Amino acid sequence: MRKLLYLCTVMKNLLTRRTIRKYADKEVSEELLNRLMTEAARTQTMGNLQLYSVVVTRSDEMKAKLAPAHFNQPMVKEAPVVLTICADFNRTSTWARCRNAEPGYDNFLSFINAATDALLYTQTLCNLMDEEGLGYCYLGTTVYQPQAIIDALILPKLTMPVATLTVGWPDEEPEQTDRLPLESFVHQETYNDYMGKDIDTYYYEKEHLPENQHFVRINHKETLAQVFTDIRYNRKDNEAMSKGLIAALIKQGFLPYTIEMGHF
Repeated sequence: MRKLLYLCTVMKNLLTRRTIRKYADKEVSEELLNRLMTEAARTQTMGNLQLYSVVVTRSDEMKAKLAPAHFNQPMVKEAPVVLTICADFNRTSTWARCRNAEPGYDNFLSFINAATDALLYTQTLCNLMDEEGLGYCYLGTTVYQPQAIIDALILPKLTMPVATLTVGWPDEEPEQTDRLPLESFVHQETYNDYMGKDIDTYYYEKEHLPENQHFVRINHKETLAQVFTDIRYNRKDNEAMSKGLIAALIKQGFLPYTIEMGHF
């Protein structure tokens, strides 16, 4: 019965999950946060190595240092806690050297493995915070200007920020954002490429939501897709931030210095 109740709670929280950007003036206790981070460590991990580290930021001073890296989004300074989750092969490499073993993790494959570990941990932690009633916002900006985060948090080589969560007790209950239907992203046996008629079907509801149509109008575009390609995630910004990401991966030791920065 307890297991059934637990599963029902998890399902309810996943189906009603919202991104929270406004937080009540209420502390998130160290005891609660430590318990959730400990529980999240039971998530899947490559080779049982737990290739991640979490930097907990509570002080106003450190939040102010991190804020510019996240385009000064208000919740970075206003949330009681900011968590930066890092892909971390530094700890494992140090363990290896201390045990007369020679690590070989200064390469891109190792970054991908550690980033996967870190993101699995992040998602599990998010699910656990949902169960406790905590609110959080996942900041995609973490990989846009990683060097600023690396400098602020004094991250050593083979440690790379990949996710950031602002965390607190919710002070808002925003509407849920839309999601594409299951058939739009699940493929049976092999990948079935999309035709125009498929796109028309799968994106119909998203494109006809009043808030998304308003979004198109205020941005003076013809379609919702143009808002994303021309404004929100345009080629110029993507290429510029790709260069910054690659430069940070080189500096942190996950890519060789011989890589040509102009060719990705």
